[in-house]
Order: sequence, then C-alpha cells, then structure tokens
Amino acid sequence: MILYAEVEFMLYEGHSLKQKRSVIKRLMAKLHNELNVAVTELDYHDLWQRTKLGVVTVSNDLTHVEQIMQEVFRIMDTFTELERTITNVERL
Repeated sequence: MILYAEVEFMLYEGHSLKQKRSVIKRLMAKLHNELNVAVTELDYHDLWQRTKLGVVTVSNDLTHVEQIMQEVFRIMDTFTELERTITNVERL
C-alpha cells in the first residue's frame, strides 16, 4: 500500500527564500529521520511565503500507512513557522 500526500503551507513570518528553505529543510529532515518517509518540495520554489510538499510512505498494511501519515501531519503542525492550508491524500 502506498499513501501519498500533497501539503501546502503558508510562512507568514518568513522574510526571505533562505529563511523559508531553512524551515523546510528542518521539517523534511525531521520527517525523514523519525518516520522514514520520502519528502520533497513540489511547488512555489521562488515564493518565500508559500510552499508545497509531497510526502509518500509505503507498507503492506493500510492501517500502518495511515498511522504514519497522521504522525507526519502531527509533526508538520508542530512547526509554528508554518500553517498547513491544503492537504490532499491519495492511496495508490
């Protein structure tokens, strides 16, 4: 079972692309290290107050991938610099 999510964020207090990339890199590293999910920035590369991330996880159990994705969202929501605005999840 493959679970894929596209998640958009706003960075209201970001003032530069460098600051945005710093926050995004910390988030991506934390997700990868703690949950072993694949994460990449999909869109809005040149906007400093907006980003879109793609997250994917794979398992042979639907319940397990859903639990992992819920933990991904929980970790994302702990980053006070980011506000999660749109979340789309797909089973593949």
